[in-house]
Order: sequence, then structure tokens, then C-alpha cells
Amino acid sequence: MNISPEDFGKLFDDFQREAFRLETRDDYSKSGGVAAYKAFLAGEGQPEGYESAEWVTTVQDAVRSGKRMYRVHVLSRPLSDYLRFELAWGYHRNQAVGEEFFILDTTERDNPLEGVPDFWAFDEHSIVPMRYSEDGKFLGAEVLSGSPEAAEWLEHRDVAMSHAVPFRAWWDRYAPG
Repeated sequence: MNISPEDFGKLFDDFQREAFRLETRDDYSKSGGVAAYKAFLAGEGQPEGYESAEWVTTVQDAVRSGKRMYRVHVLSRPLSDYLRFELAWGYHRNQAVGEEFFILDTTERDNPLEGVPDFWAFDEHSIVPMRYSEDGKFLGAEVLSGSPEAAEWLEHRDVAMSHAVPFRAWWDRYAPG
């Protein structure tokens, strides 16, 4: 069933152990942080409030209470402008408050998750597949709570983690110059 933005947000307050995200897109530029993305493209500094955005507080509160938030981004090089922004600014900012990031780089190998959409998995029982437009706008999501399909989504998570490397190691090797 489709989930309202409010109910989606509550999942981040209500999970007990872990929240996993699979990111598969090269562009989320119309889904939030638009001003920061524009500043990045213009070669400007981070806008006021970027380091203390609501998402940063959400992650920080979860991690401080002993919960794990982590994600794998499937990508290939060269990075899109948006990915350069997301990894250079967003991942570094969020990592500083405890979110964990991993990269599944498909530049020199097949994508083991070809066709799998973005999703969140909360405590291995609430799965939230997400929909985006081609130009990076978030269109909505549905929640699959306690669904028999959950095992398939968790298998996608496990495949992603088994092929990914920690973001810091990937960034040290491939960060754009």
C-alpha cells in the first residue's frame, strides 16, 4: 500500500535495530537538498543549515540510541554531477553523525542488482520500495510490512552488502579530483 510522507517519516522514529537503504540512481536532484546541490554546482560553500539539516538529527538520534543506519549505493564511474555532490557533501556530513555508507561500484563488473529499485528495510520486516522520476524526483513509496516478499528484499540487501566496499576506502581511491 502507498505510504504517506508522514507515515514514512515515522518509520525512522519507530524502528528498533536497523534501517538499511539501497540507492540505485545517479540523480536525486529534485528530491531534497536542491539549494545545496545548486551551491555545489556553482562552486560555493555549503548553505547555512546544511550541516544541521533534519536528516542529520534523525540519524544522530538513532545512532545515539544504539540503532544502526546504513546504505549501499550502486554506481559506476565517472560520477554524475549529482553523485559527486551526494558523496562529497552528503555522505561525509551524515557519516560524521554515525550513518554507515558502502559503495557497490559496477564500473568494471556486472550489476548484481540490475533492475532492483531503491528501498528501505526497517528491522527486517518493514520494506519500503521507492519510486523516482527519470530526473530524480521522489514520486512515492509503498510499505510491505510483514509481507512474504520481505525475504526477497532482504536478499537484495545481503547481495548489496556482499559486493560493496566501505565508502571511505572507495572514496580514498576514486574521489573526483
